[in-house]
Amino acid sequence: MIRLANDNKEELKKKLTPMQYEVTQNNGTEPPFRNEYWNEEREGLYVDIVSGKPLYSSRDKYDAGCGWPSFTKPIDEDEILEKMDYSHFMVRTEVRSKTADSHLGHVFNDGPGPSGLRYCINSAALRFIPKEKLAEEGYQEYIKLFEDNVQKG
Repeated sequence: MIRLANDNKEELKKKLTPMQYEVTQNNGTEPPFRNEYWNEEREGLYVDIVSGKPLYSSRDKYDAGCGWPSFTKPIDEDEILEKMDYSHFMVRTEVRSKTADSHLGHVFNDGPGPSGLRYCINSAALRFIPKEKLAEEGYQEYIKLFEDNVQKG
């Protein structure tokens, strides 16, 4: 976890890379296909780079062909905030983390599965924790997401 309750923007600038800061604090977007997790295939947990809160599971990740990590759903819908985004002459639904108020990406209605949602998320807003390191990193309660009886997607 990077953010403490009273961290300010200057502290975050010291703790985050320039791209992580630009994406999470200034609603930026990293380049497609040139980001850390767009083609990550290992099982694990994606957490907010600022707060450390779990956001997405690799079991809900799929290749949408867009060049950013894409997920069918968040782990905990209460940790995700959605708001209308009218920037760049488009109407989109922005996705932010509730705890850290980090810009994550956008959600679209062109995804697979029952919900039809595609959470298109910037790698720079995430930290990936492989399933074999979940306990070591303090996320042991999420190991159950990767048991064989839990279906992907």
